[in-house]
Amino acid sequence: MNILITGSSGQIGTNLALALLDRGHRVMGIDKRPNTWTPRIETLLLDLTADVEGLWPEGPFDAVVHLAANAKVFELVEHPRRALDNVLMLFNVLDYCRRERCPIIFGSSREVYGDIHQHVTDEDSADFVVAESPYSASKISGEAFIYSYAQCYELPYLVFRFSNVYGRYDNDLARMERVTPLFLKRIAAGEPIVVFGREKVFDFTYVDDCVEGILAGIEALCGRRVSMQTINLACGQGSTLVDLVNILALALGKPASVTYEPARVGEVTRYVADISKARELLGYAPKFPLTAGLPRYVEWSRQTGAI
Repeated sequence: MNILITGSSGQIGTNLALALLDRGHRVMGIDKRPNTWTPRIETLLLDLTADVEGLWPEGPFDAVVHLAANAKVFELVEHPRRALDNVLMLFNVLDYCRRERCPIIFGSSREVYGDIHQHVTDEDSADFVVAESPYSASKISGEAFIYSYAQCYELPYLVFRFSNVYGRYDNDLARMERVTPLFLKRIAAGEPIVVFGREKVFDFTYVDDCVEGILAGIEALCGRRVSMQTINLACGQGSTLVDLVNILALALGKPASVTYEPARVGEVTRYVADISKARELLGYAPKFPLTAGLPRYVEWSRQTGAI
């Protein structure tokens, strides 16, 4: 297969592209910055918020996986224009897919569900009326565009709602402070950390599980076995930020100096995914709960000199 990945220099994009290459597929990446992790991914440097007409790489492609986005929730509260940029990027990619009749996979987020205080969230329970933050609004808008293009142009799609993906290639703190690599680096260095919302419960997803789900989705979409579906990709287990800190400290063999503050504006405080649809349609079977995934992430970080 020939796959185009936007956001190919990011964490999920890098892992996905390498997994596809290892399986013998051709991959073309699009990103506005070079990939600092590996030279193996052929990458077109392109700002997808700009006028990109005539700048697309030569195809045809069997599918486009659109992962490019500004993804830090609180940063988009402070800089809401970045949320609009997410919508512009998706629109440019989606219209390219319409013209080329190319199936699309869209990387959405559990943020579309809002602040859900129930144990399990399935794909039908997202409230598209209330958005908790500009970031969640950008993902809701993106999904709405996807569904409208499917309706009007019969464009095949899969929407994957990711949840707190962590693991390899996820410690570029100069670009974006994500909670897991931030806590990892600071605990390893003996520096204090601040937990915003000790009561938060999240569904942390190890990147290998996430990538396996996307790979299954690509094969199913390109093979015309599954299409026009919105699917949660997560671990299916809830863990608190206190759990995250404690497991990291245990894996590092160092104590954590923690201060607790209330959750910040726009942040979801509870989400545990219902992954039964992914299991049924894609044979998805996550292998790494937080207690298994974090030690692997710590070991990778040590081997690469990240900590």
